[in-house]
Amino acid sequence: MDSIRAGLAGLVVLLAGAAAPAPEALKEKAPDTFYAKFETSKGAFVVQVNRAWAPNGADRFYNLVKSGFYDGQRFYRVVKGFVVQWGIHGDPATAATWANARIPDDPVQEKNASGTITFAKSGPNSRTSQVFINLADNQKQLDKSGFAPFGIVVDGMDVVKKLYGGYGDMVSQGGRGVDVPKLYQEGNAYLDRDFAKLDKIVKASIQ
Repeated sequence: MDSIRAGLAGLVVLLAGAAAPAPEALKEKAPDTFYAKFETSKGAFVVQVNRAWAPNGADRFYNLVKSGFYDGQRFYRVVKGFVVQWGIHGDPATAATWANARIPDDPVQEKNASGTITFAKSGPNSRTSQVFINLADNQKQLDKSGFAPFGIVVDGMDVVKKLYGGYGDMVSQGGRGVDVPKLYQEGNAYLDRDFAKLDKIVKASIQ
């Protein structure tokens, strides 16, 4: 019986690993243009990614979507008139693995206009897995700071604008919303307990 339990435990570990590949395993080059569909608790939206806009960002996003990394995640930062942000995995162990999986910066070639999608960053060459959609024309704030859009929402922007934003901005931005360090530590359990109204990604897929 003990050997059976051990075998089952090992199988669970293997399955968990397969569901959340390590960063070094996701190095596929993205197509020049591709579409990513996000099925959410509010409906679906589609992003068109143009690799020429930001090759490093497009490649990382392609691999994250294709691997199922974003499935089940919450839109943990929704600031009306500014951005909708997601990209911290709901499993703390997986989130920790990706926290330092940085990619090099891309030069800003497209403006952070309403509907564009961009990787979040905290400084030079700091992009990992968090992305945001601009809910307004944010070029004056973001272009000069090195935020390089890699795609744009081509269908379902009305869905994006309906995602729940009643909690306000993150604690690190002076708001009363999600505390990102706590999200890394506790994952979706923290959000389900303290921010239950947040909308979520049911499934993200390459079209």
